[in-house]
Amino acid sequence: MNLHQFRFVQEAARRNLNLTEAAKALHTSQPGVSKAIIELEEELGIEIFARHGKRLKRITEPGLHVMQSIEIILREVGNLRKIGDQYSAQDSGTLSIATTHTQARYVLPVPVAKLREKYPKVNISLHQGAPDQVAKMLLDDTAEIGIATESLSAYEDLVTLPCYEWQHMLVMPLDHPLAQLERLTLEDIAKEPLITYHPSFTGRTRIDHAFAAKKLQPRIALEAIDSDVIKTYVRLGLGVGIVAEMAVKDDPVNDLAVRPLGNLLGMNVARVAFKRGAYLRHFVYHFAELLSDRLTANLVAKAMTGHINDYEL
Repeated sequence: MNLHQFRFVQEAARRNLNLTEAAKALHTSQPGVSKAIIELEEELGIEIFARHGKRLKRITEPGLHVMQSIEIILREVGNLRKIGDQYSAQDSGTLSIATTHTQARYVLPVPVAKLREKYPKVNISLHQGAPDQVAKMLLDDTAEIGIATESLSAYEDLVTLPCYEWQHMLVMPLDHPLAQLERLTLEDIAKEPLITYHPSFTGRTRIDHAFAAKKLQPRIALEAIDSDVIKTYVRLGLGVGIVAEMAVKDDPVNDLAVRPLGNLLGMNVARVAFKRGAYLRHFVYHFAELLSDRLTANLVAKAMTGHINDYEL
Protein backbone atom coordinates (compact mmCIF):
# COMPACT_ATOMS: atom_id res chain seq x y z
CA MET A 1 0.00 0.00 0.00
CA ASN A 2 1.15 3.58 -0.60
CA LEU A 3 0.22 7.20 0.01
CA HIS A 4 -1.22 7.61 -3.48
CA GLN A 5 -3.82 4.95 -2.74
CA PHE A 6 -4.70 6.64 0.54
CA ARG A 7 -5.15 10.01 -1.16
CA PHE A 8 -7.31 8.46 -3.89
CA VAL A 9 -9.59 6.82 -1.31
CA GLN A 10 -9.83 10.02 0.73
CA GLU A 11 -10.60 12.19 -2.29
CA ALA A 12 -13.23 9.73 -3.56
CA ALA A 13 -15.01 10.06 -0.21
CA ARG A 14 -14.70 13.86 -0.28
CA ARG A 15 -16.16 14.02 -3.80
CA ASN A 16 -19.29 12.06 -2.85
CA LEU A 17 -17.89 8.86 -4.42
CA ASN A 18 -17.57 10.50 -7.84
CA LEU A 19 -14.31 9.09 -9.23
CA THR A 20 -14.30 11.47 -12.18
CA GLU A 21 -14.37 14.47 -9.85
CA ALA A 22 -11.77 12.84 -7.58
CA ALA A 23 -9.46 12.30 -10.56
CA LYS A 24 -9.83 15.93 -11.64
CA ALA A 25 -8.99 17.15 -8.15
CA LEU A 26 -5.90 14.93 -8.05
CA HIS A 27 -4.84 15.76 -11.63
CA THR A 28 -4.87 12.14 -12.71
CA SER A 29 -7.08 9.75 -14.69
CA GLN A 30 -10.31 8.19 -13.49
CA PRO A 31 -9.20 4.63 -14.40
CA GLY A 32 -6.00 5.21 -12.44
CA VAL A 33 -7.95 6.20 -9.35
CA SER A 34 -10.28 3.22 -9.68
CA LYS A 35 -7.39 0.79 -10.16
CA ALA A 36 -5.48 2.13 -7.14
CA ILE A 37 -8.54 1.79 -4.90
CA ILE A 38 -9.18 -1.78 -6.05
CA GLU A 39 -5.52 -2.69 -5.45
CA LEU A 40 -5.72 -1.33 -1.90
CA GLU A 41 -8.94 -3.26 -1.25
CA GLU A 42 -7.31 -6.45 -2.52
CA GLU A 43 -4.29 -5.94 -0.29
CA LEU A 44 -6.47 -5.31 2.76
CA GLY A 45 -8.85 -8.13 1.89
CA ILE A 46 -11.96 -5.97 2.32
CA GLU A 47 -14.20 -3.72 0.25
CA ILE A 48 -13.79 -0.08 1.20
CA PHE A 49 -16.64 0.91 -1.12
CA ALA A 50 -19.82 -0.95 -2.06
CA ARG A 51 -20.43 -0.79 -5.82
CA HIS A 52 -23.21 -0.96 -8.35
CA GLY A 53 -21.48 -1.95 -11.53
CA LYS A 54 -18.47 0.32 -11.78
CA ARG A 55 -20.01 3.08 -9.69
CA LEU A 56 -19.25 3.54 -6.01
CA LYS A 57 -22.47 3.58 -4.01
CA ARG A 58 -21.43 3.90 -0.36
CA ILE A 59 -18.59 3.40 2.11
CA THR A 60 -18.77 0.00 3.77
CA GLU A 61 -18.51 -0.54 7.53
CA PRO A 62 -14.88 -1.70 7.35
CA GLY A 63 -14.32 1.11 4.88
CA LEU A 64 -15.29 3.65 7.55
CA HIS A 65 -12.51 2.31 9.80
CA VAL A 66 -10.08 2.46 6.88
CA MET A 67 -11.09 6.08 6.25
CA GLN A 68 -10.33 7.00 9.87
CA SER A 69 -6.86 5.45 9.64
CA ILE A 70 -6.17 7.13 6.29
CA GLU A 71 -7.18 10.49 7.76
CA ILE A 72 -4.66 10.05 10.60
CA ILE A 73 -1.88 8.84 8.28
CA LEU A 74 -2.25 11.71 5.80
CA ARG A 75 -2.54 14.24 8.59
CA GLU A 76 0.72 13.00 10.08
CA VAL A 77 2.39 13.08 6.66
CA GLY A 78 1.38 16.74 6.49
CA ASN A 79 2.78 17.27 9.97
CA LEU A 80 6.09 15.75 8.92
CA ARG A 81 6.32 18.23 6.07
CA LYS A 82 5.61 21.12 8.42
CA ILE A 83 8.28 19.93 10.86
CA GLY A 84 10.75 19.79 7.98
CA ASP A 85 9.73 23.24 6.80
CA GLN A 86 10.09 24.74 10.26
CA TYR A 87 13.53 23.39 11.03
CA SER A 88 14.95 23.97 7.57
CA ALA A 89 13.78 27.59 7.69
CA GLN A 90 13.22 28.54 11.32
CA ASP A 91 11.64 31.97 10.90
CA SER A 92 10.27 31.94 7.38
CA GLY A 93 7.40 30.45 5.42
CA THR A 94 3.74 31.29 4.94
CA LEU A 95 1.07 31.60 7.60
CA SER A 96 -2.33 30.87 6.06
CA ILE A 97 -5.25 32.43 7.90
CA ALA A 98 -8.90 31.70 7.14
CA THR A 99 -11.30 34.33 8.39
CA THR A 100 -14.36 36.44 7.66
CA HIS A 101 -14.31 39.90 6.11
CA THR A 102 -15.05 41.62 9.43
CA GLN A 103 -12.14 39.93 11.20
CA ALA A 104 -9.77 40.58 8.28
CA ARG A 105 -10.80 44.23 8.00
CA TYR A 106 -10.99 45.30 11.64
CA VAL A 107 -9.27 42.75 13.92
CA LEU A 108 -6.31 41.23 12.11
CA PRO A 109 -4.32 44.24 10.81
CA VAL A 110 -2.55 44.95 14.14
CA PRO A 111 -1.70 41.30 15.00
CA VAL A 112 -0.53 40.69 11.42
CA ALA A 113 1.67 43.79 11.52
CA LYS A 114 3.17 42.73 14.86
CA LEU A 115 3.87 39.22 13.58
CA ARG A 116 5.56 40.59 10.47
CA GLU A 117 7.66 42.87 12.67
CA LYS A 118 8.89 39.90 14.71
CA TYR A 119 9.14 37.47 11.76
CA PRO A 120 9.86 39.61 8.67
CA LYS A 121 10.47 36.52 6.51
CA VAL A 122 7.01 35.08 7.22
CA ASN A 123 4.45 35.78 4.51
CA ILE A 124 0.77 36.08 5.39
CA SER A 125 -1.93 34.52 3.21
CA LEU A 126 -5.47 35.65 4.05
CA HIS A 127 -8.40 33.49 2.89
CA GLN A 128 -11.79 35.15 3.42
CA GLY A 129 -15.16 33.42 3.47
CA ALA A 130 -18.25 32.60 5.48
CA PRO A 131 -17.66 30.88 8.86
CA ASP A 132 -18.53 27.47 7.38
CA GLN A 133 -16.00 28.11 4.61
CA VAL A 134 -13.42 29.06 7.25
CA ALA A 135 -13.97 25.69 8.93
CA LYS A 136 -13.68 23.84 5.62
CA MET A 137 -10.40 25.61 4.79
CA LEU A 138 -8.98 24.41 8.10
CA LEU A 139 -10.18 20.85 7.56
CA ASP A 140 -8.78 20.83 4.00
CA ASP A 141 -5.40 22.20 5.21
CA THR A 142 -5.82 25.34 3.12
CA ALA A 143 -5.27 27.33 6.31
CA GLU A 144 -3.54 26.69 9.63
CA ILE A 145 -5.56 29.05 11.80
CA GLY A 146 -9.15 30.27 11.52
CA ILE A 147 -10.92 33.19 13.18
CA ALA A 148 -14.69 33.69 13.14
CA THR A 149 -17.69 34.15 15.41
CA GLU A 150 -20.20 31.67 14.01
CA SER A 151 -20.05 27.90 13.48
CA LEU A 152 -16.43 26.97 14.27
CA SER A 153 -17.21 25.18 17.55
CA ALA A 154 -19.70 22.90 15.74
CA TYR A 155 -16.92 20.91 14.02
CA GLU A 156 -15.56 17.96 16.01
CA ASP A 157 -12.30 17.89 14.03
CA LEU A 158 -11.47 21.46 15.01
CA VAL A 159 -10.01 22.71 18.26
CA THR A 160 -11.63 26.06 19.06
CA LEU A 161 -10.70 28.58 21.73
CA PRO A 162 -12.56 31.76 22.72
CA CYS A 163 -10.53 34.78 21.63
CA TYR A 164 -12.45 37.90 22.64
CA GLU A 165 -15.98 39.14 23.38
CA TRP A 166 -17.79 41.77 21.37
CA GLN A 167 -21.27 43.23 21.03
CA HIS A 168 -23.40 44.52 18.19
CA MET A 169 -23.90 48.25 17.68
CA LEU A 170 -26.83 50.16 16.20
CA VAL A 171 -25.79 52.81 13.66
CA MET A 172 -28.13 55.47 12.28
CA PRO A 173 -28.12 59.07 11.01
CA LEU A 174 -27.39 61.64 13.71
CA ASP A 175 -30.89 63.09 13.45
CA HIS A 176 -32.71 59.74 13.51
CA PRO A 177 -35.52 59.51 16.15
CA LEU A 178 -33.92 56.40 17.71
CA ALA A 179 -30.75 58.39 18.36
CA GLN A 180 -32.74 60.66 20.68
CA LEU A 181 -34.19 57.86 22.84
CA GLU A 182 -32.72 57.49 26.30
CA ARG A 183 -33.54 53.78 26.42
CA LEU A 184 -33.68 51.65 23.26
CA THR A 185 -35.77 48.48 22.98
CA LEU A 186 -35.96 45.73 20.39
CA GLU A 187 -39.53 46.83 19.76
CA ASP A 188 -38.24 50.27 18.75
CA ILE A 189 -35.68 48.77 16.37
CA ALA A 190 -38.16 46.30 14.86
CA LYS A 191 -40.29 49.20 13.60
CA GLU A 192 -37.45 50.48 11.40
CA PRO A 193 -36.06 49.07 8.12
CA LEU A 194 -33.00 47.10 9.23
CA ILE A 195 -29.67 46.75 7.44
CA THR A 196 -27.45 44.03 8.84
CA TYR A 197 -25.35 40.96 8.14
CA HIS A 198 -26.16 37.96 5.99
CA PRO A 199 -27.52 35.10 8.16
CA SER A 200 -24.23 33.16 8.15
CA PHE A 201 -22.03 36.10 9.20
CA THR A 202 -20.92 38.09 12.23
CA GLY A 203 -23.30 37.02 14.95
CA ARG A 204 -26.45 37.27 12.84
CA THR A 205 -27.81 34.16 14.58
CA ARG A 206 -27.79 36.01 17.89
CA ILE A 207 -29.65 38.95 16.34
CA ASP A 208 -32.36 36.68 14.93
CA HIS A 209 -32.74 34.78 18.20
CA ALA A 210 -33.10 37.98 20.23
CA PHE A 211 -35.95 39.27 18.04
CA ALA A 212 -37.60 35.83 17.90
CA ALA A 213 -37.53 35.58 21.70
CA LYS A 214 -39.62 38.77 21.79
CA LYS A 215 -41.86 37.43 19.01
CA LEU A 216 -40.74 40.30 16.77
CA GLN A 217 -40.17 40.16 13.03
CA PRO A 218 -37.80 42.95 12.00
CA ARG A 219 -38.05 44.36 8.49
CA ILE A 220 -34.76 43.42 6.86
CA ALA A 221 -34.16 46.02 4.16
CA LEU A 222 -30.71 44.77 3.16
CA GLU A 223 -28.27 42.00 4.11
CA ALA A 224 -24.51 42.22 3.55
CA ILE A 225 -21.28 40.51 4.59
CA ASP A 226 -19.35 43.77 4.85
CA SER A 227 -19.75 46.26 7.71
CA ASP A 228 -18.66 49.13 5.45
CA VAL A 229 -21.50 48.29 3.06
CA ILE A 230 -24.00 48.36 5.93
CA LYS A 231 -22.75 51.79 7.07
CA THR A 232 -22.87 53.11 3.50
CA TYR A 233 -26.53 52.19 3.04
CA VAL A 234 -27.41 53.63 6.45
CA ARG A 235 -25.89 56.92 5.26
CA LEU A 236 -28.08 56.71 2.15
CA GLY A 237 -31.18 56.51 4.34
CA LEU A 238 -32.27 52.92 3.63
CA GLY A 239 -32.67 52.16 7.33
CA VAL A 240 -30.83 51.69 10.62
CA GLY A 241 -27.90 49.28 10.73
CA ILE A 242 -26.60 46.65 13.11
CA VAL A 243 -22.86 46.13 12.84
CA ALA A 244 -20.11 44.49 14.86
CA GLU A 245 -18.54 46.58 17.60
CA MET A 246 -15.08 46.51 15.96
CA ALA A 247 -16.56 48.08 12.80
CA VAL A 248 -17.13 51.35 14.68
CA LYS A 249 -14.59 51.02 17.50
CA ASP A 250 -11.56 50.49 15.25
CA ASP A 251 -12.95 52.64 12.44
CA PRO A 252 -14.76 55.51 14.19
CA VAL A 253 -17.71 57.13 12.44
CA ASN A 254 -18.45 60.79 13.16
CA ASP A 255 -21.42 61.20 10.82
CA LEU A 256 -23.52 58.43 12.38
CA ALA A 257 -25.06 57.93 15.81
CA VAL A 258 -23.88 54.72 17.49
CA ARG A 259 -25.63 52.84 20.32
CA PRO A 260 -24.43 49.60 22.00
CA LEU A 261 -26.81 46.63 21.85
CA GLY A 262 -25.13 44.18 24.22
CA ASN A 263 -27.94 44.58 26.75
CA LEU A 264 -30.52 43.70 24.08
CA LEU A 265 -28.74 41.13 21.93
CA GLY A 266 -26.19 39.69 24.35
CA MET A 267 -22.45 39.29 23.85
CA ASN A 268 -20.73 37.39 21.05
CA VAL A 269 -17.51 35.39 21.25
CA ALA A 270 -14.98 35.39 18.44
CA ARG A 271 -13.16 32.08 18.30
CA VAL A 272 -9.79 30.98 16.99
CA ALA A 273 -9.65 27.47 15.54
CA PHE A 274 -7.09 24.88 14.46
CA LYS A 275 -7.39 21.46 12.88
CA ARG A 276 -7.27 18.85 15.64
CA GLY A 277 -3.96 17.00 15.72
CA ALA A 278 -2.22 19.33 13.26
CA TYR A 279 1.39 20.35 13.84
CA LEU A 280 1.65 24.10 14.43
CA ARG A 281 4.82 26.02 13.68
CA HIS A 282 6.14 28.24 16.45
CA PHE A 283 5.08 31.50 14.77
CA VAL A 284 1.49 30.19 14.58
CA TYR A 285 1.47 29.94 18.38
CA HIS A 286 2.91 33.44 18.58
CA PHE A 287 0.21 34.78 16.25
CA ALA A 288 -2.47 33.21 18.46
CA GLU A 289 -1.02 35.10 21.42
CA LEU A 290 -1.20 38.35 19.46
CA LEU A 291 -4.92 37.88 18.80
CA SER A 292 -5.96 38.16 22.43
CA ASP A 293 -4.43 38.48 25.88
CA ARG A 294 -6.60 35.48 26.83
CA LEU A 295 -4.70 33.18 24.49
CA THR A 296 -1.24 31.83 25.27
CA ALA A 297 1.03 29.45 23.39
CA ASN A 298 0.77 27.05 26.34
CA LEU A 299 -3.03 27.13 26.25
CA VAL A 300 -3.12 26.48 22.49
CA ALA A 301 -0.61 23.63 22.87
CA LYS A 302 -2.71 22.01 25.60
CA ALA A 303 -5.83 22.24 23.45
CA MET A 304 -4.06 20.80 20.40
CA THR A 305 -2.74 17.81 22.37
CA GLY A 306 -6.13 17.06 23.88
CA HIS A 307 -5.31 18.02 27.48
CA ILE A 308 -8.20 20.45 27.36
CA ASN A 309 -11.13 20.50 24.97
CA ASP A 310 -11.96 24.15 25.34
CA TYR A 311 -11.25 27.20 27.42
CA GLU A 312 -14.02 29.37 28.77
CA LEU A 313 -13.70 33.14 29.04
